[in-house]
Amino acid sequence: MRKNKLFIFLLILILSVSCLSSIAFGHSINIASDDTELNWYFVNRGKDTLPECPKEATGLLSKYDAYYLGDTNEKVVYLTFDEGYENGYTPKILDILRDEKVPAAFFVVKPYIVSNPEIIKRMSDEGHLVCNHSNHHPSMATVTDPEKFKSEFTDVEEAYKEVVGTDMPKFFRPPMGKYSINSLKKTKDLGYKTIFWSFAYKDWIIDNQPSEEEAIKKITNGAHPGCIMLIHAVSKTNTAVLKTVIEQIRADGYEFKPLTELPEYQAQ
Repeated sequence: MRKNKLFIFLLILILSVSCLSSIAFGHSINIASDDTELNWYFVNRGKDTLPECPKEATGLLSKYDAYYLGDTNEKVVYLTFDEGYENGYTPKILDILRDEKVPAAFFVVKPYIVSNPEIIKRMSDEGHLVCNHSNHHPSMATVTDPEKFKSEFTDVEEAYKEVVGTDMPKFFRPPMGKYSINSLKKTKDLGYKTIFWSFAYKDWIIDNQPSEEEAIKKITNGAHPGCIMLIHAVSKTNTAVLKTVIEQIRADGYEFKPLTELPEYQAQ
């Protein structure tokens, strides 16, 4: 009897510790269905150290051509910007990238392309990747109608081709980092690579910007081998510190590469 009680106590203890560990790291192990909405996130483990990704994403990334890391064997950073709307800073960002000879990827929605064709053309002309961020910026997990899902991609592709004259690069960033198993599958079926990130910080609130000192520290400390770095182009602070950040990351031994040089991408 005492052995049974001891066994039950130990079993409860193990289950409790397991649950607490999952809560502590934000892990949601059980996915109710292939349409369950999931949120991308990462757990920062410090400078030059690979972050932790969601356990529920384990196995899904390679299966559905989704990435949050590049080449982790080299000190490489893949710089990416999200563009929901133009806040007046992208031309300056492009100036800095040109002067520093840094390639970048800009994830844009259709309204951004329509409103800023000259900026889009300049991005492309200067060798940057202009990538798909959807038409309406929805949670792709909630777009279950196949035709509506497809149009979130094709509407952006058509707007891009009208401005640039060529097909849009097949990289997609899910708005807000929200996804499901089915949304990843349908994205792959459309020929796209899903691009998450292994570094980002709270930089998108235009009336509550981080200080330049804080931004430099956070961004440079976020670099690690194979880092896919997400920053927002609407940020006044990001624009002000971008040159310094690039210089410091390079001084730490890192090289900037485009998404087209992702190891898995090159192998295909």
